[in-house]
Amino acid sequence: MESILYKDARAFRDHVAQLEASGLADKRRVLVCLGTGCVASGATAVAEKMDEALAALPEEERVELNLVVKRTGCHGFCEKGPLVVLMPEETFYVGVKPKHVADIVERSVKGGEVIEELLYQDASDQAVAKYGEIDFYKTQTRVAMRNIGLIDPADIDDYLLRGGYGALLKALTEMQPADVMKAVADAKLRGRGGGGFDAGRKWSHARHAAEALPEHELYVLCNGDEGDPGAFMDRSIMEGDPHGVIEGMIIGAYALGGTRGYIYVRQEYPLAVENLSKAIEDARSRGLLGEDILGSGFSFDIEISRGGGAFVCGESSALMRSVEGQVGEPRAKYIHATDRGLWDKPTVLNNVETWVNVPRIVEKGAEWFTSLGTERSAGTKAFSLVGKVRNTGLVEVEMGVTLRDIIFGPGGGMLDGGEKGKFKAVQTGGPSGGCLPEDKLDLQVDFDSLTKAGSMMGSGGMIVMDHSTCMVDVARYFTSFLVDESCGKCVPCREGLYQMYRLLSRICEGEGKPEDLDVIESLSRTILVGSLCGLGKSGPNPVLSTLQQFRAEYEAHINDKRCPAGVCKALITYSIDNEACDGCGACLPACAANAIIGTPKKGDTFQIEELKCDRCGACAAVCKRGAVAVA
Repeated sequence: MESILYKDARAFRDHVAQLEASGLADKRRVLVCLGTGCVASGATAVAEKMDEALAALPEEERVELNLVVKRTGCHGFCEKGPLVVLMPEETFYVGVKPKHVADIVERSVKGGEVIEELLYQDASDQAVAKYGEIDFYKTQTRVAMRNIGLIDPADIDDYLLRGGYGALLKALTEMQPADVMKAVADAKLRGRGGGGFDAGRKWSHARHAAEALPEHELYVLCNGDEGDPGAFMDRSIMEGDPHGVIEGMIIGAYALGGTRGYIYVRQEYPLAVENLSKAIEDARSRGLLGEDILGSGFSFDIEISRGGGAFVCGESSALMRSVEGQVGEPRAKYIHATDRGLWDKPTVLNNVETWVNVPRIVEKGAEWFTSLGTERSAGTKAFSLVGKVRNTGLVEVEMGVTLRDIIFGPGGGMLDGGEKGKFKAVQTGGPSGGCLPEDKLDLQVDFDSLTKAGSMMGSGGMIVMDHSTCMVDVARYFTSFLVDESCGKCVPCREGLYQMYRLLSRICEGEGKPEDLDVIESLSRTILVGSLCGLGKSGPNPVLSTLQQFRAEYEAHINDKRCPAGVCKALITYSIDNEACDGCGACLPACAANAIIGTPKKGDTFQIEELKCDRCGACAAVCKRGAVAVA
């Protein structure tokens, strides 16, 4: 990349004008998704093969094609990867393998032909050729994820051609810090990390606290820890649009009078660390970070702090202790980070998605942002939609749409048919969220509505469940996760969650007693009131919500010694329906316990020896006739 330093605003404008005049934005593009999901499916080999195929073309042909290959961040449609999109045609190919590259170059890039066998098939098995016509995408409103999938996160010029750092230029040259503060407050931006706290109030409190100090020292932090099972929104933004996060933090620091910034990224996100590091280096080399940014006199710099993967370090005070190099434990909530945060100085901590919204608010105005969403939950929200839903992946929608709109809109509805495949519940908000049943499908998705219904927005994880899911087992799973992740500093969380897990395990093992439910509810109240931080205070949510919405399922486990979903091993038995069985014998090698008796193709009656059976379900998984019954 050419070494360029923007000494002032004019130099920045001149270079952006040169980029726009160069024709880079008009080039035809082959966008290869290199988000984590696609990389796991082999997308790196696809990108390399694409480079090789285009490099092998005669030079005059390459010039005539006016083509560039871009390695982008996550497109969101993770289960269909590896993904390749041809622009500006918007031709969208799914499940691309290296063996398909030659065909794509010859037939699509050179010949303008659409390869039907690589197209996405919708729910009615109709091939959809264009990116913007696929239901998964056309029902979304992308603000936080506006650049992901369209730019190379390692190329700062790609970001500039999408208007990148224009909001920073506007803030530094046309606005006072107070104007930026007012724009964020008027936009009613609420934190996207889980609590939904008003960002304008937080910023204002921190600035006033810093102004009261002789040294006026204030830190700006980005929470990229994101430890919720099934959540990967922040990860994808950091990987696919790192400059968006950085620009938001610089603007925030300008408004707040911030002196230094940190992005806290968990150890399990190596690609996010790599792309953020490159973006910070490039922004610094251009004069967009560091001393005297764009000749404005404002100085600010950012560094990355890597977390060890502790879920509790997603909590603000624990995160700050970790950045300081201490053990990541929370401290009492009467100490506000805006007064005494990092190194006991005023600190503003927002998550990745919150920061990436800030440039858009400065660029387009608070009124534009509040035109999206609801009165009390303005803007959009990104969700990772996973579980028993047809289209898993990343979606971004306006606040105020319903759960049904998301699950049966971009989600495409339930994955499987039949009684077991019907919608049963959706869990929102990660391990501290709640499970909402079918009669809540028309609930609006916003901060207040979800909390009132016994769940929460959280960071944006959304797990869809069908009737093959046991809600008692779900509650046990999330409680087990929180037991493992509790820092152990306070007794209500450390001991209370463990005792709750022990009671739930007993119920799942068929040893529960009717009075256990009263004990669980009493324990929950104690944990909610007595815990030090949000992990404990929201820890009982999955248990309380499942108890409230699916109490009959708990009672079946306790009173009838039966798991209605056929999940809890101690409460189920496997048998073979000999009328449905065709004697293929596929179940025999699948059974590690040698619990199946019978001889393939001999007309024998297959049976399962209950005493030997370890209820692993392998026989049911391989039986194509559905002859293995669970009761």
